Amino acid sequence: MTEQQITRRLAAILAADVVGYSSMMRSDEAGTIAALRQIWAEIFNPAVVSRHGRVVKMMGDGALVEFGSAVDAVECAVAIQRAMDERRATPQK
Repeated sequence: MTEQQITRRLAAILAADVVGYSSMMRSDEAGTIAALRQIWAEIFNPAVVSRHGRVVKMMGDGALVEFGSAVDAVECAVAIQRAMDERRATPQK
């Protein structure tokens, strides 16, 4: 019998989800989608890229991101949370 080679690697996974997405969609679908696209483009994706992450899957209001380092995953999550706090504190146009 032939021995099968198994390749293993360590990865840190970040799971992100938008709190209150369903209720926001009920009250303003177009506005919610526009805001979410802006957040992905301006906050989420740049934070992932700058910390060497790879988006594995996007699903509506959520994402799964893989990192080669747990430190990078945590730093990314913290950066996203801080940016979202700043965004909430700043009146939107």
